[in-house]
Amino acid sequence: MNKKKLTLLGSTGSIGQNTLHIVSAKPELFDIVYLSAGKNADLLIEQAKRFRPKAVAIADESQFLNVENELKSVGIEVLSGREGIYELSERADVDMVVNAIVGVGGLIPSYRAISAGKDIALSNKESLVMAGDLINHLLAEKNAKLFPIDSEHSAVWQCLQGEKPETVRRIILTGSGGPFRELPLEKFSSITPESALKHPTWNMGRKITIDSASLMNKGLEIIEARWLFDLRPEQIDVVIHPQSIIHSMVEFIDGSVKAQLGVPDMKLPIQYALNFPERLPLKWENLDFGKISHLTFEPLDIQKFPAVRLAYETLKRGGTASAILNVVNELAVYAFLDRRIGFTDIPDLVEKALGALPIVDHPTISDVLQTVESGREFFERQIYSKR
Repeated sequence: MNKKKLTLLGSTGSIGQNTLHIVSAKPELFDIVYLSAGKNADLLIEQAKRFRPKAVAIADESQFLNVENELKSVGIEVLSGREGIYELSERADVDMVVNAIVGVGGLIPSYRAISAGKDIALSNKESLVMAGDLINHLLAEKNAKLFPIDSEHSAVWQCLQGEKPETVRRIILTGSGGPFRELPLEKFSSITPESALKHPTWNMGRKITIDSASLMNKGLEIIEARWLFDLRPEQIDVVIHPQSIIHSMVEFIDGSVKAQLGVPDMKLPIQYALNFPERLPLKWENLDFGKISHLTFEPLDIQKFPAVRLAYETLKRGGTASAILNVVNELAVYAFLDRRIGFTDIPDLVEKALGALPIVDHPTISDVLQTVESGREFFERQIYSKR
């Protein structure tokens, strides 16, 4: 059996490292051809020496010579900067591109990989949030496939196997509620980066962990689900499920509900995307029902977590509205981590941007990229005015 040849973008992040765990567990099935990383040159070098790809790319150009010198002896080509990552994303000698890049920077690699006719396993939700309609048209044009890696979307995808789209009444995305589920709203102004980074159930990167604390992550998932499953906004619901055992559910027109359950481990949705439609007999932690005392559900508190409301509003508005939400939220998250703004400033800045910036209907990819720049300029003006 031929190995599936993979390009892994964002190999040093949590999704990237988990992907490499799966490749290590099943070396007879997968072959790493290309790797890319943002700034973590040391880990990229270690990964390259272990998996021996043809080439790697490091986004941080100041790390290029370090990576090149370390990999010269093993004959691995080294590229640098965003253009280096773009080039790897569209190289032809792979079967699938795994996009595990976090944030806005993952959009163009997704777009280029699909433009090159490559199937894509997608963890970078921003690709669909900012340009879902464009991505879907490109997938159809190039006859390429997209496999979701997010645990919630993988759960919906698994529940939909063998079902007809017209029988779906709604999907129900679950969320843990993050670390502030029980914190009174009046105390949100005192939230620190340290407390926001303490997620109760998942081990994730810093940006995604803050998004989970504000529930913007759930808002982005609502937008992503619309494009993945061709649903109307009113067909996408959210429920808080603190145990993070049920990853999402699908309700059908006859009233029956399918749910996908599993331990909160990203290796499960990753392996499903990598080897679809076959499941892999991998030995990770199994769900032990004898140890689960209860599964609980709560309604989402929109007043405490306005990010979800903003996501629904941008989805209904259409055009580049969701791109504005995405870019300003991302900048605000990093500003919060740097203590430049408070936790409640994150959704406030997003809402201000949505009211101030022009929204382009039926955007091109250039329009989306221009929106990213406009969002950055708006954000910096807002931050400067707070000084």
